Amino acid sequence: MGSPVPIPATRPDGLRGRLTVPALAFGGILMAVMQTVVVPLLPDLPRLTNSSASAVSWMVTASLLSGAVLTPVLGRAGDMYGKRRVLLLSFAMLSVGSVICALTSDIGILIAARALQGAASAVVPLSISVLRDELPPEKRGSAVALMSSTVGIGAALGLPAAAVVVQYFNWHVMFWVTGALGALGLGLIRWAVPESSLREPGRFDVTGALGLAAGLVCLLLAVSQGGQWGWGSGRIVGLFAAAGVVLALWWWQQGRTERPLVDLRLVTSARVGLPHVAALLTGFAFYANSLVTAQLVQAPEATGYGLGLSLVETGLCLLPGGVIMLLLSPVSARISAARGARVTLALGAVVIALGYAVRIADSHSLVMIMVGAAVVATGTTFAYSALPSLILGAVPAGQTASANGVNVLMRTIGQAVSSAAVAAVLVRHTTPVGGLPVPTLHGYLVAFGVAGAVALAASAVALTIPRDGATGEGARGMRAAREGRAGRRVRAGREGLKEGA
Repeated sequence: MGSPVPIPATRPDGLRGRLTVPALAFGGILMAVMQTVVVPLLPDLPRLTNSSASAVSWMVTASLLSGAVLTPVLGRAGDMYGKRRVLLLSFAMLSVGSVICALTSDIGILIAARALQGAASAVVPLSISVLRDELPPEKRGSAVALMSSTVGIGAALGLPAAAVVVQYFNWHVMFWVTGALGALGLGLIRWAVPESSLREPGRFDVTGALGLAAGLVCLLLAVSQGGQWGWGSGRIVGLFAAAGVVLALWWWQQGRTERPLVDLRLVTSARVGLPHVAALLTGFAFYANSLVTAQLVQAPEATGYGLGLSLVETGLCLLPGGVIMLLLSPVSARISAARGARVTLALGAVVIALGYAVRIADSHSLVMIMVGAAVVATGTTFAYSALPSLILGAVPAGQTASANGVNVLMRTIGQAVSSAAVAAVLVRHTTPVGGLPVPTLHGYLVAFGVAGAVALAASAVALTIPRDGATGEGARGMRAAREGRAGRRVRAGREGLKEGA
């Protein structure tokens, strides 16, 4: 890989400089809101769009697939062409997609527009990379922790807000709102966020991007549609087989490309690869909380355990988790500074498991349901804020956005697998209520147990991550490489000054 090339810095001063972190955090929250606002609409969309329930489900699947594909691709593009420039592109695609959704009721156009909105998934890794490049070390930890937590904050805010819109306004209003917020985010990024002073030289790996896109589409399509199409069906088996072949060829191609989309030497190192595994497991454990809680509290009271809450009430149950993530992100940063990010990640995963233990102990009382969900949110805050810190400490500055993009991709895959696993568990544990099959309480408790076990596995993986500055040739080599790049940047800057003089 080439050495990062410095370009003239354009750091904003005064108010603009103070708003850099809030502007980026606003973008992360908006990205998560965009992903969740369509959920309350799903039951009514077949009627509103004159389409089938299976077609409507693609409103979620399209943004999942495009986000998974575009996150590492746009991360790499940000490293090469400028993070701020690619951030602006992501927000523009989000805004355009929202406006298209607001103007149409055609399900095909809606699905295409939702795929366009999926580009916003790259906002978090790009923003974390900007924070690494622009903030002094003493401010970086808390800012990165906040940025990583915006995923949970936005998800907690998006559901009740969307439920209110669906209940009291025309459903197109929701997309006009997200379009306006996207335009606001675009303006804030343009005004308050500086262009990164580092660029990774070289050509963009188009072949690698297309190969990764094809492999991920096959994999995530199989995972997300397996329950509907049948896990043993020819389509699902064929998609899994195609994903295996395409991703294997992509891996082979990446290892032989001079400037690959993903640096496999970094990915396969313990200090980068293990955080990616932990991200996948943590994404699984985190997502089960939102999925199961929403279904459980909305279940009819006739089940014997359900609370029969409305969509708005359900969203309000999940709202405290978002507030917790906002308040605890600086606490997580302080723990990482004192004990190391790997310890914070391990602690967060254990806290997630404890939250599920609370859910297993009592899922009848609304208060205890909210307490258990809040404990899971607490653990997620610690884990999600630690993951980018681990990546930042293990990769060269010129690959920050692409490496964090892969880490976010692993979270996305974990969430997709979690959705499929929870659905499979609940389908196997049903009882008839009012003539319709409804998940049993035992099914929900099994889902909690699976998610808790996965969280404990994430904690175990976290403890195996080498400490920063750990012994071993790989760690010493990466440290020396970073020091060498830093020296070259300094020399290049001095030469530039001489030429200017």
